[in-house]
Amino acid sequence: MNTEHIAKYYTSIPGLADRFDRTARQWRFQTASLEKYEAWKTSTRARLGELIGMTRMDMCDLRPELQESVQLENYRREKWLIQVEPDVWMPFYLLMPDGLQPGEKRPCMIAAHGHGTGGKLSPAGRTDIPALREPIAGAHLDYGVSFVQRGYIVLCPDARGFGERRESSGQGDEEPVFLGSTCNQLNMMAISLGLSLTGMWTWDLTRLLDYIGTRQEIAQERIGCCGLSGGGLQTLWLAALDERVSCAVVSGYFYGYKDALLNLYNCSCNYVPRLWEAVDMGDIAALIAPRALLIETGDQDPLNGERGVDNVREQVEITAGAYRLTGAEDRFAHHIFAGGHVWNGGQTYEFVDRWLTE
Repeated sequence: MNTEHIAKYYTSIPGLADRFDRTARQWRFQTASLEKYEAWKTSTRARLGELIGMTRMDMCDLRPELQESVQLENYRREKWLIQVEPDVWMPFYLLMPDGLQPGEKRPCMIAAHGHGTGGKLSPAGRTDIPALREPIAGAHLDYGVSFVQRGYIVLCPDARGFGERRESSGQGDEEPVFLGSTCNQLNMMAISLGLSLTGMWTWDLTRLLDYIGTRQEIAQERIGCCGLSGGGLQTLWLAALDERVSCAVVSGYFYGYKDALLNLYNCSCNYVPRLWEAVDMGDIAALIAPRALLIETGDQDPLNGERGVDNVREQVEITAGAYRLTGAEDRFAHHIFAGGHVWNGGQTYEFVDRWLTE
């Protein structure tokens, strides 16, 4: 089509950026006192739960069902199914290290997946599936296996819209459909019902924590969660809203909303109505203090936004204020590594061992 008659484009995003500057972070973290911080934490958790639709979710019996058990080198991989809402089901892998003794309790790690990973298959290290070999190797996506090899009990769930939870528009075994998701479809429909995909993901992981609570082999006071990219989103929100998580590792998902999600555009699962008016990522992570939190950032990760690591550091400093206020500076770490949008793990395992096993 001939567009020579268009002399200028009149875009709207600059106006939205101006609105962001005027209205963002109305529930921001305040460092005035420990007492005010605790009050802010209580009220902000409740308000965010309402904002993302957690308060509208429906409780039900878990009805856990073991579907498969496969013995692998040094661990057993079990496939389970639980009900997270009435007739809404979440499949997950349970990775059990060999050598558990009767009555022994082990620390536990939830390994949440990101996009383009085939859901739970990548953190569970399913390199026996040809389509997954390159993604797993390239971005080090098999972090669930890394944890079970270190003696942790690991759960690798499918988030809604991924893996075995893809909607009809995205089902199939051919590439790239197999590695894709139905995020956009789900979030648009959820928003129209007062929900959000962020809220549904967080809810599902709280139900997974309910299931973890039924397992006698798991040390209930030593539960962690980790994830890259969309798995980092899930980890951030779960740890912020549920104190059963003692240690969190957020990889490739920590930056200011304006640079990374307004000036850039990412998957629709990142967007929640009125969220930016309320908080930024640093405020959400401030809800985790004083529990252990590690953030890892690739210095060349394009999702950091145009200002790169500076956009990340601004949010890290917000969160660091909460850890200073609570006297838990040693429980908060930011690892910047040379690289892109990948799981690095260079400081992760030592950090998690320190706070979940020692």
